[in-house]
Amino acid sequence: MSTPYIPCLDLGTYINGNEEQRKKFSDELGRAFNDSGFVTITNHGVSQELIDKLYENIKAVFSLPVETKRKYEKPELAGQRGYTSAGKETAKGAKTADLKEFWQIGQEVSDGDPIKKEYPDNEVLEELPEFNTVTREIYVKLEENGKHLLRAIATYLGLPIDYFDKHVHNGNSILRGIHYFPIENPDSLPDDAVRAGAHEDINLITLLIGASADGLEVLTRSNEWLPIKAHHTDIVVNVGDMLQRLTNNKLKSTTHRVVNPPRELMKTSRFSVPFFLHPRSDMDLTSLSSTIDAEHPKVYSDMTAGEYLDERLREIGLKK
Repeated sequence: MSTPYIPCLDLGTYINGNEEQRKKFSDELGRAFNDSGFVTITNHGVSQELIDKLYENIKAVFSLPVETKRKYEKPELAGQRGYTSAGKETAKGAKTADLKEFWQIGQEVSDGDPIKKEYPDNEVLEELPEFNTVTREIYVKLEENGKHLLRAIATYLGLPIDYFDKHVHNGNSILRGIHYFPIENPDSLPDDAVRAGAHEDINLITLLIGASADGLEVLTRSNEWLPIKAHHTDIVVNVGDMLQRLTNNKLKSTTHRVVNPPRELMKTSRFSVPFFLHPRSDMDLTSLSSTIDAEHPKVYSDMTAGEYLDERLREIGLKK
């Protein structure tokens, strides 16, 4: 049984490198996504100062009184903007809701693109003005990194390097600040209650910047749970369901979870900030013909990214 391969790749060598360095990065990225489905990325241009400021603000948001946070909860938006309280999201197939609350920030269109009308406005947090500016800065930087990574993925798949560009320009991406709240009374929890049940992400790729504590685990191809250990400065990247559909399982969406901490740490919080890189709703997720052959027959029905997102939001309980 081979050891899961979770490399740490230098994004700077792709952005600023020569053709040989870019090809090497693309091959390494593809290999990792075939093996474990996860990589960690360094030299991504997001400063430690900005990461620290992000987490200060994320912690401050969830420290606000419940009645204040609930001002920003909009059930009609299916959790896609603003605050979502505990007990609302359940991993696909699970019976018990995840032990978390979260805040979501979406795309802001500024170039006159008519797609703007598809996106609800972001909730502007009046109590913490810096939160709005810091999360926007992080959103833009992670979106930019995601576009570079998709270009490397396109090369790995033998597609034109700009294959994804038009699909993710003003895409429906989401920055999510998550608070896995303290578990005050562990004995009162259902046996299956966890911070985040085993799941796959909906989008093309996910970029996770830092995390305040351990707990993230990935299911390896040999069906073993492997803890992901990343430096607070690294970005952890994984494949989502949309990329899996597009590639007919050549690139597999990665099953992962956030486990509860050891009993002595249960009364502590955990914070994390994933960026879910989504395409525009009209992107066709029909599996690429280059990924279909006699050994790999077509697995998925044809649908757009918007149709797939709608289906999945219903499955996880955020949309009725």
